[in-house]
Amino acid sequence: MVSPVLSNVYLYYVLDLWFERVIKPQGRGEACVLRYADDYVCAFEEQAEAERFYAALGPRLAKFGLTLAAEKSRILPFSRWLPPGQGRFEFLGFEFYWGQDRAGKAHLKRRTARAKLRSSLRRFTQWCRENRHRRLKVLFAQVNRKLRGYYQYYGVHGNSPSLQQFFDGAQRILLKWLNRRSQRRSYTWLGFTALLEHFRIERPRIVGYQR
Repeated sequence: MVSPVLSNVYLYYVLDLWFERVIKPQGRGEACVLRYADDYVCAFEEQAEAERFYAALGPRLAKFGLTLAAEKSRILPFSRWLPPGQGRFEFLGFEFYWGQDRAGKAHLKRRTARAKLRSSLRRFTQWCRENRHRRLKVLFAQVNRKLRGYYQYYGVHGNSPSLQQFFDGAQRILLKWLNRRSQRRSYTWLGFTALLEHFRIERPRIVGYQR
């Protein structure tokens, strides 16, 4: 991770080209860099190459007035051979880890990062608090737009449990704040679920396709 000042402008030249033209040709084993804006992950087959790159990265960024965010940068093992629960990392709001597919073979998996899930529910809580007095037709139209946007980003193959967890949390939050529209409790859970059906609430769904 680097500081945001002009980093997105620089990083193609500072990182991407340098990695392809200098780091990879001089190293042993496979290596790659995955980057979106100023967030990136570099992967190496050999641990020694990862350590060499990490030692060179700080000085390389400093030449262009950029700094490494030490609290967000580290070297970690990531292999299908590690014990379960080890070697996880987060990137672009997802947690990546090794698991097993239905046939019992090692399979790379991803789910919504726990911190991102909690943050999304906090923002939804704040929105419900501020907008609970809107007409229901308007309110639910906006809720559905928010849910669609969430599914568009996090609705990737294998992430159905996290989508359902967000949806369940969002339902409870929405019910809580609808019942605070007045001093009287407006909806039981049964009445609330009927309301969701009436306004055709957006259910969790996978949007992206597995590659």
